[in-house]
Amino acid sequence: MDPIKTHIVVVGAGPGGYAAAFYAADLGMKVILVEREKRLGGVCLNCGCIPSKALLYATHQITAAHDSAHRGITFTPPAVDLPKLRAWKESILEKLAGGVSFLAQKRGVQVIKGRGYFEDSQTLRVETEQGQQLVQYDKAILAVGSLAAMPKVFDLGNPRIMTSTGALEIEDIPENLLVVGGGYIGMEMGTVYAALGSKTVLVEALDNILAGADPDLARPVAANAKKMFKEIRLKAKVTKMATAGKQIKVEMEYGGQKLEELYDRVLVAVGRVPNSADIGLENTKVELDEKGFVKVNHHQQTGDPNIYAIGDIAGGILLAHKAHKEARIAVENINGEDVTFENIVIPAVVFTDPELAWCGLTEAEAKAKGVKYEVAKFPWAASGRALSFDRTDGLTKMLIDPESERVLGVGIVGAGAGELIAEAVLALEMGATAEDIALTVHPHPTLSETLMECAEAFYGHATHTIAKKRAGE
Repeated sequence: MDPIKTHIVVVGAGPGGYAAAFYAADLGMKVILVEREKRLGGVCLNCGCIPSKALLYATHQITAAHDSAHRGITFTPPAVDLPKLRAWKESILEKLAGGVSFLAQKRGVQVIKGRGYFEDSQTLRVETEQGQQLVQYDKAILAVGSLAAMPKVFDLGNPRIMTSTGALEIEDIPENLLVVGGGYIGMEMGTVYAALGSKTVLVEALDNILAGADPDLARPVAANAKKMFKEIRLKAKVTKMATAGKQIKVEMEYGGQKLEELYDRVLVAVGRVPNSADIGLENTKVELDEKGFVKVNHHQQTGDPNIYAIGDIAGGILLAHKAHKEARIAVENINGEDVTFENIVIPAVVFTDPELAWCGLTEAEAKAKGVKYEVAKFPWAASGRALSFDRTDGLTKMLIDPESERVLGVGIVGAGAGELIAEAVLALEMGATAEDIALTVHPHPTLSETLMECAEAFYGHATHTIAKKRAGE
């Protein structure tokens, strides 16, 4: 089969890969997009961000119905039709993946379904169902992503020991579920199964859940999880798993004791590893770090001048929106511009109940870097909007430079925090001061007002809370 020649080949059609392919096509380049899975969209669309949020929304209806009783509105106990729930979730994924395919077609992006393997710095071999296809390119963008980590000690080949991918299939509602790992994936999926009725035990090796988050923000999440989950065990270590009939026998160390327990299913959520193996990178000048992530410079260029890398495979924060931004940077540099991935604000969102989101510096980061800051907080117990739907467990928090009064970081925990954080991202990107936010009229009654009043609290005159005045005022 004769080789196909193209300006750019993008390997991997996740949120970074297809964004890069579409942007390059919009700029007039000839683009080939290679994807080994049947559907475009990558992990995020097919077995990550989208299906998990769909299930979180669906199962939130169960807790919302239960919580409505004290308002005088009661419902009969919910009945869960798992096949229908799965079909609804799949319909969302099909629509989104179909939309990506349609956009690729309309842009003239050629999609090749198959596994890509680098023969050299300018040749990609794609193993398709029809056979091998060689692609000769000027530049390649590597966007092959990551996969859920499964430590060998837990990898028994038993489907009852799941990663997030298996958990999202919702094959059944286990009576007893063990979640290993208190990061965002473990917390989100644990929330789904707990709402469905599983007696959920979560174990975390560290002394708190959501280790990267501000403790002030993680506290309400932990408090609600303790109500939903059967138990949360911190400083706990799972040492061994074994198949025991239709259950999993788990051995762990917790509270100075060795425990042996049986679970119907186990979700292992201990991080993600890069998809850098067996794709021929050794035939190029691409370099990997000690964890297998591809090394890139500020232009997203690898050690091979013809190959760029974006998204999870390039390490750093493993988030879809970070991949999307890196896609733009890689394409613009290939197009002859000089654009770098520096001083870019990347928000993080955990879609637990309540949601948790932050951007810019956290207190821990500010202290580690020796950055001077002052803290302003606004509790949602003082928000009329939060009171109107019984979600006063929220908090809006700002870190502010005491001299310039520029906003250094913002954290929000509460219902809809993932939507609210965008205002903070824009404020940081624009170099806004606390006064800029305080003087911006926010609609009432909304949760967005908590950002305004948090900024006002910095100056000591928030309307709905008593704020300590700053020194010298």
